[in-house]
Formats: sequence, C-alpha cells, structure tokens
Amino acid sequence: MKHISILVPEFAILGSLEGARQLFMQVNEFMKSKQSPSLFQVELVGLSRQVKVSGGLFTINVNALISEAKQTDLIIIPAIEGDMQLALEKNKDFIPWIKDQYNKGAEVASLCLGAFLLASTGMLKGKKCATHWMAENAFRKMFPDVELVTEKIITDENGFYSSGGAFSYLNLILYLIEKYAGREIALLAAKVFAIEIDRENQLPFTIFQGQKDHEDKAIKTAQEFIEKNYQDKITIEQLSSMLSIGRRNFERRFKKATANTATEYMQRVKIEMAKKSLENPLKNVTEVMYDVGYIDTKAFRNTFKKITGISPLEYKNKYKAIVAN
Repeated sequence: MKHISILVPEFAILGSLEGARQLFMQVNEFMKSKQSPSLFQVELVGLSRQVKVSGGLFTINVNALISEAKQTDLIIIPAIEGDMQLALEKNKDFIPWIKDQYNKGAEVASLCLGAFLLASTGMLKGKKCATHWMAENAFRKMFPDVELVTEKIITDENGFYSSGGAFSYLNLILYLIEKYAGREIALLAAKVFAIEIDRENQLPFTIFQGQKDHEDKAIKTAQEFIEKNYQDKITIEQLSSMLSIGRRNFERRFKKATANTATEYMQRVKIEMAKKSLENPLKNVTEVMYDVGYIDTKAFRNTFKKITGISPLEYKNKYKAIVAN
C-alpha cells in the first residue's frame, strides 16, 4: 500500500487539496468494489492540528503533524495563494521534512502554485518544473536556477512531479494513479470525475503578459514599442538603433530582462493579439494573419502552433464567441 501525505500549508487552496484526496480515496473505493485491498493510505499532514485555508474560509483538521509522519511514499503539495514570499515564510518548516522524506525515498508532487514551495527546498535546481502560466514571471525571478516549462501540464523528473495551472492538477493526480494503480484504474477515475485524461500542455490557455518586472528602462521602452506596433515588421536593428544600444548588448539585455529573445517577444505579442482576434466570430484566420503583420500563411501557422500548441483554425473553433441568433 502506498502511503500518501497531502500537505496542508497555510495559504493552501482547498480545491486542490481536497480534489487530490478524493481521487486517491476513490481508487480505494474501486478496489473495495472488486473485493481487493486498498492501494493508498492517505493522510493530511500539517504544522499544526488545525489549518485555515482558502483565505481563512475553511479549517482543515490534519491527521498528523510532520513530527509524527515518520515515513511516506508520496508527498502532495497543494496549490497556495496570496503573497508568495509570505506563504513561503509561513510554511518554511515543511522544507526540512520534505527534503528528509525525499532522501528516504519518497516522491514529491506539487500542484499548480505549490511549485513555489517545492522549489524553495532547493531540490529543483537544474530540473524541470511546471506551474500556473500567470505565475511565470514571479517564479522565474524567485527561482532562476529551475527550468520552468510553462507549456507543460505535467513534469516528471527524478521523483519530482509538478502540474500546470489551476485544475490541471487533476491530470497530475491521474498520472500518478496510472503509475501506481495502472491505466485501467486511471481511466475509470477519469470517467467518474469527468476529467479529460492525457492532456499534455496548457499553451492554449496561456495569456502572454510580458515580463516587465525588471529595472531596465530601455528594454521596457522596447517592449512597449513592440506592443504598440505589433502589426508592423520590427527589426532588432531598428530597436537597438532607437535606443542607441549596440545590437549584441541590446539582445543580451532583452533576454536577461524578459526571459525571451526580442524576436520571441515580438512573436508572442503578435500571437497574443491574433488569439484575441480569432475569438471574434466575424474574423477569419487569413484576416487575422494580416492584422498582426504576417503575410506568409505557413509561417503564421507554424509560429501560432509553436506558441499555443494548436493551429489558428483549431484555436478559433475552440474559443470563438458564440453569436446569438
């Protein structure tokens, strides 16, 4: 039987905590219906007996304190919310326990913004990690030595797992259930909870926000120029000349400030505007392509798919507004 410890940190979001617990417990119900032994022993582990979560709206009674939880097989870190620095400070006493359990052979999974707590252990250095796309800029700034993969729903590396934004944590729990209990049980759980299994990325849901949380005023000026003139063909030479910065120095500073090359940034701004236009049912793909400054259909399609994970037409069919008759 796998021992699963779901952490109950302060600032936890109840949904991911209880959702994970329900899925694992449902697997035990499946086994019970087959007159087979339970597969999972699930407990809630905290720093205190009672923990207020979801902004204090709910109180969780934990099963064990970390001092009582001597051995586990899998640690689940639920999503947390609010000021991340404060949340990490309030929950820092989990860190030595998580590290100790991992060194004893436990695996560790973070759900959505729970990635911040997992990354704060220092054990993700040089490893891949996913989190909510809205937290991309803050995560990169706090944990520059972690390889953030914003497009992924799930990462799995060296006993560490993570999930992308919001309810995509359900896909990670299903992934773990399949690993521990098999494909048949995972599919059954997906059907019972009406979860789309095998989702691979969160790119179609991502809204590019631009990385402006930096102090390089010249690069901010370049970003603002790109965003205001997204329909035009802008060159690196044009930007560096406008700012009186050498091209090589400009490109280095742009990458350092935004985590994108200038070319990538221009592409992402154009595609973000294209996504918004494609949501308009009165615009077709060709019109949108020209509106954002592309003249080559193949180049537009390839860039769009690289950034969103799906083609422009697929995006339009999925997200276009419904017009009432």
